[in-house]
Amino acid sequence: MKRRIENITKINTLDVEQLTLKISFETVLIITLSASILLSTVLSASAAAFESAVAESYVGHKHDESKAIKKTSSISAQQKNNQVIGAEHQIDTLDSKHNNEADEESHQHSAENSAQNVIPVNGSGSEAHEQGSSFSPEKMAIAGISVSAISAQVFTENVYAPGEIKANGYKSYIVSPRTESVVISRHATLGQHVEKGDALVTLFSESVAEAQATYRVAYNDWQRNKKLGKATVSESRLLSSQTDYISAYSRLKAFGLTENAIAQVIKDTAASTDLGELGQYTLIAQRAGAVLSDDFSQGQRVSAGDAIMVLADESELWVEARVSPNKQLNLPKGTQAIVDMAEQSFVATVIQEAHTIDPKTRTRIVRLSVKNIDDRLHPGMFVNVSFSFKTVEKVIAVPESALMRSSDGDWTVFVEDHPGEFTAVEVELGRSLGRYREITGIAPQTRIVTSGAFFVASEIAKAGFDPHGH
Repeated sequence: MKRRIENITKINTLDVEQLTLKISFETVLIITLSASILLSTVLSASAAAFESAVAESYVGHKHDESKAIKKTSSISAQQKNNQVIGAEHQIDTLDSKHNNEADEESHQHSAENSAQNVIPVNGSGSEAHEQGSSFSPEKMAIAGISVSAISAQVFTENVYAPGEIKANGYKSYIVSPRTESVVISRHATLGQHVEKGDALVTLFSESVAEAQATYRVAYNDWQRNKKLGKATVSESRLLSSQTDYISAYSRLKAFGLTENAIAQVIKDTAASTDLGELGQYTLIAQRAGAVLSDDFSQGQRVSAGDAIMVLADESELWVEARVSPNKQLNLPKGTQAIVDMAEQSFVATVIQEAHTIDPKTRTRIVRLSVKNIDDRLHPGMFVNVSFSFKTVEKVIAVPESALMRSSDGDWTVFVEDHPGEFTAVEVELGRSLGRYREITGIAPQTRIVTSGAFFVASEIAKAGFDPHGH
């Protein structure tokens, strides 16, 4: 029973504690809500007071602003009246100044027109400048402006081609040994003029020495059998010795020995001391001419066919002109051309025309023959070659100086509509005819500016220039 009472007491104690905690929580909650309500009330009162203060301040500011605006409006009206009066005064002053400047400019413009004698034609302003300008006779004379009527006629077309002087291959001779040899001595020097038969160079060759020895034996055998005759020597033996002699003689001729040199080989055959001279031979000039090259030295060994000297007759030389393959030129044999070199001119004649294109220069070679008067031309010189051709039909052509470029890049000439009045007219260009150029677009007998076109163009351009772009 006692234990039961204790349990009941514990239960009651727990209930009281729980109730106490609940009452405490509710009390704290009520206090918090009360504080919140109080804070909201204070904030609302503060906001109302602030709005009232702002409203009073705004009303006062508006009142002051209204007074300021009224005062400013009054001042602005008075200033505007003053500005209007001042502006009217400035306008009157500017009008007066403008009238004075206009009068001065008018007088100045009249003076300039009188000095330049350039006036607009067929209109005023830029429109007239585009059409042309007029020049007084005095100004045309000072500027060198020439005007003439053009007409269709036959012109000469000149075609230029670079060229080079060459040795006349038909009158040149290459001196070279016909077997391997050694140079012993020279008898002619570079640039020297030699005559036919003059000694040029002495050589030595083992092959020539052997051929000379063989010739000596063959010659003596042939002479001995010929003296004995057919009565002593058989016919076959006689024929064999004769054949050996002819063969030995021909071999020496093939080596380049002359008849005199061959005769010297068999001269005094009894003297054995001459054997030491075998092997030497001298090359001679086969034609007259100048030594153009001598590329060798004494003691030098040269092979068969090496060019040790070149002889050329410079009385008549070749000119090789190189013509563009695009130019369809008819250059038959006998066509004449002018060769210019250092302000000297020579007449040349076409002798050959190549039908192939040079693989290096991509040009066509035209060969001409020219007389070397007073020995003024030499191989290796560069010259200018001019071919002349006449037009088949009559054409209209003007001097190159009469052509001018327009602002859009077209070619134009200046046509004289009235004395001293010029207008630019576009034309189409054709062939080049030396100092003239073929044109189309102009009728015959039209008067154009042939010299001084640049001055006319500059005057028209200057008169039509507007620095303000109006």
